[in-house]
Amino acid sequence: MQPYELTIAEARKMLDRKEISSVELTRSVLDRIDSIDEKVNAFLTVSEESALAEAEAADRAIAAGTIKPLTGIPLGVKDVICTEGIRTTCASKILENFVPPYSAAVIEKLKSQNTVLVGKTNMDEFAMGSSNEHSAFGPTRNPWDLSRIPGGSSGGSASAVAADMCLGALGSDTGGSIRQPASHCGIVGLKPTYGRVSRFGLVAFASSLDQIGPLAKSVEDCAIFLNVLAGHDKRDSTSVPEPVPDYPAAITPDLGGVTLGLPKEYLQAEGTDPEVGRAVAGAIQTLEGLGARCVEVSLPMTEYVVAAYYVIAPCEASSNLARYDGVKYGARANDAEDLMDMYRKTRSRGFGPEVQRRIIIGTYSLSAGYYDAYYGKASQVRTRIMEDFRRAFTTCDALVCPVAPTPAFPIGEKTDDPLTMYLSDIFTLSANLAGIPGLSVPCGFSTEGLPIGLQVLAPYFKEETLIRVAGAFEKATEFHRKKPEI
Repeated sequence: MQPYELTIAEARKMLDRKEISSVELTRSVLDRIDSIDEKVNAFLTVSEESALAEAEAADRAIAAGTIKPLTGIPLGVKDVICTEGIRTTCASKILENFVPPYSAAVIEKLKSQNTVLVGKTNMDEFAMGSSNEHSAFGPTRNPWDLSRIPGGSSGGSASAVAADMCLGALGSDTGGSIRQPASHCGIVGLKPTYGRVSRFGLVAFASSLDQIGPLAKSVEDCAIFLNVLAGHDKRDSTSVPEPVPDYPAAITPDLGGVTLGLPKEYLQAEGTDPEVGRAVAGAIQTLEGLGARCVEVSLPMTEYVVAAYYVIAPCEASSNLARYDGVKYGARANDAEDLMDMYRKTRSRGFGPEVQRRIIIGTYSLSAGYYDAYYGKASQVRTRIMEDFRRAFTTCDALVCPVAPTPAFPIGEKTDDPLTMYLSDIFTLSANLAGIPGLSVPCGFSTEGLPIGLQVLAPYFKEETLIRVAGAFEKATEFHRKKPEI
């Protein structure tokens, strides 16, 4: 086994026993990036020099006995999270040369652990996309099949973890952007409860939906990672001062006493690939064999989820992206005749077509005469979606369902049909609208060898429930052990 193949938990033990140094581990990861990322395009920036310096500092900390859970572990960071001194592009031409003067709260937490940050990962521009095809710097490719999408918008992070170019990575999830690429790439991805992890320093897409979370090679690794990220931050007004439990301790070998809800609207949805249906049905049988009791539940507002999301998210994007006007920071058109011409040219050249589409939708929905009909109505639907989940969780501890209706599709297949692309998020959007936590864990493969993920959803601040259910399932199966050949 090569050092870059290690999980976070495995590397932690080896580092603590001095069987490997952080410099050796980091060098192995950097060499892996150098050897295969030309094919995958998972990284936009590789910070080799600073990563090796951080690895040396981690080795000194380990020698001094100052060891924390992520000390010396090489990780990737989605390029929508601010990193002081390292460019943060959001995969957009408008921020191509932007270097933040400060780091996000989650980066501060990782640095306080003497973690090694190997680079910034590719993504859909401003996190707007489900396939990682909307990056201004070219699409990321799925390590399992380089002709297919890795999922989005955290596709670079998911591909990097799946291809062993880092031991774990930070992502952000606004409508499934951690869970969906985790499913397509055969790894574990966890979207925490809204407010569980600070958004300070996360470049905003839709502020009431965005949440930072971990992508990793195992449920245990996600639990370790989340323990570091979670916690209150007074700089984020939406951060909740809830105690942070010991997430790795939630993993148990059985599910005795756990009741799982099976949402009929998700499990009987039209357009779901039969192979996804079979994999999820097999996973449910495994969960029952581990002692879980399964009951059918209903989420009747599911049919309105996509419509509500694609009003609310673009409205918030329209507001958040108004700051990119060429005046304060980012790219500026220098051939403008006047101020209005400069705004127009800067934004037309700086934003890609998907970002422009969402800004236009959002601006229209917020305009005078349309606000109540669109944004106001979508907000009412959102409240009803929250009520659906509250009702469902009175009869069960967690819900299980597919992550995506199909395995990863070929690059280019849906780029000319935005509506079909949006519908691929049908099973993940509701968790963001409701603010609840969700997790994707590998549960099977298609006949073409493409990964399929099982989604677990839990009540607010019950991430340990997600980890218990997914951890028991992972221990009873081998899907997470299979690796792509690149």
